[in-house]
Amino acid sequence: MTNANLAALSAAGVSVWLDDLSRQLLTSGELEKRMSTYSVVGVTTNPAIFQAALADSSAYESALTEAVRADRDVDSVVRSLTTADVRDACDLLAGVFEATDGVDGRVSLEVDPRLAEDTEGTVAQAVELSDVVDRPNLMIKIPATTAGLPAITEVIGRGIDVNVTLIFSAEQYRAVAEAYLSGLERAADAGHDLSRIHSVASVFVSRLDTEIDSRLPGDSALRGRAGLANARLCQDVYDEVYDTTGRFGDLAARGAHPQRLLWASTGVKDPAYPDTLYISGLVTHGTVNTMPFATMEAFADHGQLQGDTVRGTGEASRETLEALRAEGIDLDEVFSLLERQGVSKFVSAWDDLISTVTARIDEIPSGS
Repeated sequence: MTNANLAALSAAGVSVWLDDLSRQLLTSGELEKRMSTYSVVGVTTNPAIFQAALADSSAYESALTEAVRADRDVDSVVRSLTTADVRDACDLLAGVFEATDGVDGRVSLEVDPRLAEDTEGTVAQAVELSDVVDRPNLMIKIPATTAGLPAITEVIGRGIDVNVTLIFSAEQYRAVAEAYLSGLERAADAGHDLSRIHSVASVFVSRLDTEIDSRLPGDSALRGRAGLANARLCQDVYDEVYDTTGRFGDLAARGAHPQRLLWASTGVKDPAYPDTLYISGLVTHGTVNTMPFATMEAFADHGQLQGDTVRGTGEASRETLEALRAEGIDLDEVFSLLERQGVSKFVSAWDDLISTVTARIDEIPSGS
């Protein structure tokens, strides 16, 4: 039976994606079940998700042994295991992909986060991962770093779909949107069918509240308000950039799609806040919300919709950020810090993933 709360969220125009993937989710039928009962139409992954999956599950034993037989190099084994999971998830979601004409049914796979400041390396690995997975509903995750922006343009220009990650401010999102438009223009010049290119821009929400709350007095009325306000202002930028009277108009006439906003980091970190805060507070048509299991379960159990909670909130959201500045919060410094921390956390998770796989490779005798 379809969960009514998540079905209502989907009907409101928010695509429900799951922020998790593992071999066990695939082989147990749990992901397929979530698709039918929880309105899940997409999946996002990151190094931490894969590290947890490989560390805690015996489901990889045969795949690990097979990968080691082919090549004991740890990077090759990691690529083999992660791309296999993503490929199988793409196949599971293929029907959704076809039914939505490529809008949903998506699975995201991240480039090595150690390449976050390497434009050429990012492009090369994005092309490699796209070729290895070889599924039309794959999205390659590229961070919105200074080096990532031209990589986004280049990869989109090659007709490869991109999920831009680690976006923390409306200004940063505007730069991402401009990089996407440049990529579409490049793709058009190269003869690609623009109607087949899709992209999402992942705005991280809860991490902003966590950092800013740590700088506010415990009794401040501004606690827990920055994340939603900042995300809502990104929607204002979206509505401006994708107005067809502007630069996007010529691209839209050639079949191009806007780059949808995706709300990421939607698990509530502070138990004092409602556990569905970043779901109910970010409802507007044409967006994506990617949720960890716990958040999805919470919304399924007691989530409530209050209409469109994003569009029309621009003035109030700007007032919230101005009030934070008046309290001495340097938002530009916070945004910069969160980007650096985001890259660092993904690199650490990647290192942990490499260590986990190395340990498991060492358990397999040579020649096995």
